[in-house]
Amino acid sequence: MIRVLLADDQHLVRGAFAMLIGTAPDMEVAGQAATGRQAVDLARITPADLVVMDIRMPDLNGIEATRAITSDAALSHLKVLILTTYDTDDNLVEALRAGASGFVVKDTHPAELLAAIRTVAAGDALLSPGPTRTLIARALSQPSPRGSDHPSHRALAVLSDREKEVLTLVAQGLTNHEIGAALDLSPLTAKKHVSRIMGKLHCRDRAQLVITAYETHLVTPHRQDE
Repeated sequence: MIRVLLADDQHLVRGAFAMLIGTAPDMEVAGQAATGRQAVDLARITPADLVVMDIRMPDLNGIEATRAITSDAALSHLKVLILTTYDTDDNLVEALRAGASGFVVKDTHPAELLAAIRTVAAGDALLSPGPTRTLIARALSQPSPRGSDHPSHRALAVLSDREKEVLTLVAQGLTNHEIGAALDLSPLTAKKHVSRIMGKLHCRDRAQLVITAYETHLVTPHRQDE
């Protein structure tokens, strides 16, 4: 059972999402918050697996609330799925850098929202395809405000050539099965490589691996599009 926290300042939106999640046999609503601060406080006292977080909220916005959750060692298991009105919002990049595992737009099809929750809860990155993925890729490939001395830049040197190949494919959105097929590995071996890379780079999930791959320029938008 995937336990979901809902954080949105609009009561009707929260209510609609709660009803939708209630129809899924593998999900339940663990709690609801109307502000970013409430979302952080609720996350710390409520057993949950994932937060569906609105990017714009009073008191503490979704980016800062996400950062507070993902930087808390006690909440390392908790994933964040960002809700946004526009999938070209520049704030999405900062939300990913803050630790979010992906995002969906509010007018997405109900079945797609449930699928997004399952994807993120399983530890996979969820970045929209097409122009939005390109927008995020280009933004992430720019110098990070954290500077070139960020630990990820130094840690990339500890990866083997095979691990760098795997990380490149993760950044391109491939699943473990697809990575295995591309590198002539079993899906289990591909999964082990991904887990080992996460450990070496101190990444929470695949979304953070994507960010590291772009910010260290292991992958660039030009190379990905070829």
